[in-house]
Amino acid sequence: MKLLIAFILSCAAALAPAATLELRLLETSDLHMNLLAWDYYQDRVAPDYGLDRVATLIDAARRENPNNLLVDNGDLLEGSPLGDIAAARDEAPNPPVHPAIRLLAALHYDVANIGNHDFNYGLPLLRRAIAAAPFPYIDANVLDAKTHRNAFLPSVILTRRFKDSEGHERSLRIGLIGLVPPQIMQWDHANLAGRVEAEDMVETARKLVSELRAAGADLVVVVAHTGLERSAELPRLSENTATALARIPGIDALLLGHQHARFPGAGYAGYPGADTLHGTLFGVPAVMPARWGEALGLVDLQLDDSGGRWRVSAAHVSLRDARGVAPDARIAALVAPEHAATLAAARTPVTETTGPLSTYFALAEESAAVDLVARAQLEAARKALAGRPEAALPLLAAAAPLKAGGSPDGYTDIPAGALTMRGVADLYVYPNTAQVVRVRGAELADWLEMSAIQLHRIDPKGPAEQEISGHGSLAYNFDCIEGVSYAIDLTEPPRFDAQGTLLDANARRIHDLRWQGRPVDPAAEFLVVTNNYRAGGGGHFPHLAADRIVLDLAEPVRDLLAAYLREHRPLTPQVEAGWRILPVPGVHLVFRSGARGAAYLGAQDAVRLLRPLDGGWALYELQATGAPPAPAPN
Repeated sequence: MKLLIAFILSCAAALAPAATLELRLLETSDLHMNLLAWDYYQDRVAPDYGLDRVATLIDAARRENPNNLLVDNGDLLEGSPLGDIAAARDEAPNPPVHPAIRLLAALHYDVANIGNHDFNYGLPLLRRAIAAAPFPYIDANVLDAKTHRNAFLPSVILTRRFKDSEGHERSLRIGLIGLVPPQIMQWDHANLAGRVEAEDMVETARKLVSELRAAGADLVVVVAHTGLERSAELPRLSENTATALARIPGIDALLLGHQHARFPGAGYAGYPGADTLHGTLFGVPAVMPARWGEALGLVDLQLDDSGGRWRVSAAHVSLRDARGVAPDARIAALVAPEHAATLAAARTPVTETTGPLSTYFALAEESAAVDLVARAQLEAARKALAGRPEAALPLLAAAAPLKAGGSPDGYTDIPAGALTMRGVADLYVYPNTAQVVRVRGAELADWLEMSAIQLHRIDPKGPAEQEISGHGSLAYNFDCIEGVSYAIDLTEPPRFDAQGTLLDANARRIHDLRWQGRPVDPAAEFLVVTNNYRAGGGGHFPHLAADRIVLDLAEPVRDLLAAYLREHRPLTPQVEAGWRILPVPGVHLVFRSGARGAAYLGAQDAVRLLRPLDGGWALYELQATGAPPAPAPN
């Protein structure tokens, strides 16, 4: 009888519906040291971003579901003047805990991944910062160059006690894998070469997913500092691999970043396997929460163990916008010393400018702000090259509008008057150093062809109004070369794709490339001063790699710029007419930019305001201009 009762009870238990468990994954990514809702470049409150605003969202999301895990996906330590102050303080004896780590600890993050920009200040700072974190920092595809072992903790299994739908405490083992683009070896070559090496993200994840499952992980979450790719097939060591990762069996959720975009979102419509409404990639829940603390990513997983182990039975992916959210007051108090020091440094006077400097139109016409950076690089390189054999070669400079889109406020905007260090940071937002590379004339033309892929192709027989660029273009890859003149024909197809692969050997958007008024000889040699990101191959520009570097100035471009400005008082902004976009008969060439740019339009501009648009944007038209004059002799 006892055996019969036991059998009946066991059958009843088997037939009873299994309890479920609701798990909420919370993600921040690409905070870039925007710990506070403060715009250090404009010296004012930022209404739509900041970790302090996101902290309020985190608190609310946790109250809704106590079964949660909070994850940061990297690019935390660099990106605002506050990051520069923290890096400078790290060089002092007995440096304090990095303020970003201090805040993540106060918010009780469970785990964090390393992003590519976290390497920008060098490995010692990165290691010291993450060593102070009271939570695990992970990265699986960066290895020690000598031992070929993982340079960081590759993955972790977190055991957590959560309550199921019946109110019972259940144990859940969550495996997390961290990944970073292997392009760090190009972008931060000077900091990383000979110290670490990077492996392919997809191959690394495929191996670790199996290992975590074998080690008893109930769920596997990949925290990948990578975005979505358009191509269904990818070469090894690709930068954006999210959809390829989603096709690895055994992954339950993807936490993404790097592209500063929102997923789910309409911007990824048409990407392989992407469901932009429900937030899945080939059926795997995935989220990407924009940048700078603009949003909080949420992946809500419903789990059941009816098959003998936990599995995801349903999922809901969402983003919560930080715009207008009241900041968490605790954050400001925790970072007050560094914030005060940043404000003091940012408000330090450097020079006076007799006219404004902006990048509102920098993808349509020459920009005085971009030209200024190029001139500062040229002056520093000339001094450093003095007495060297290479000094006999023509010297050019490459500079790009580093802030030119993404949001209506995402532009360099310096009015006439006092120019302070915050203005210098607004002109050059990254901690790049200056380097000089050697290229031939044909390679210089390809450099410009690669820059021109940031502009749209124009159909001469198409609509009467066509946009030359998107307001989300990667403007930092739109290099303008100071010291030569050239024209851009947008009716031509691009010569290269975004990976630097040759698409069409006959395609030429760059025309009439001249140096000192003469056509550039394809075999002639030039020196070009640029930043270490570009010199090392950043942006996939053809021909550029570490072996082309002939001189490392080893100084941040921002410091060179500040020194140049102190030597040129007052500053009179100048536009060196070196390039132009050719008109297309019968087509109005238009582009979107911040509405505030209209205040800076002058008679010399080839741009006119067409009409205001919603959300702080405006539509402008590029008007036909004459051929640019040849630049002054170098």
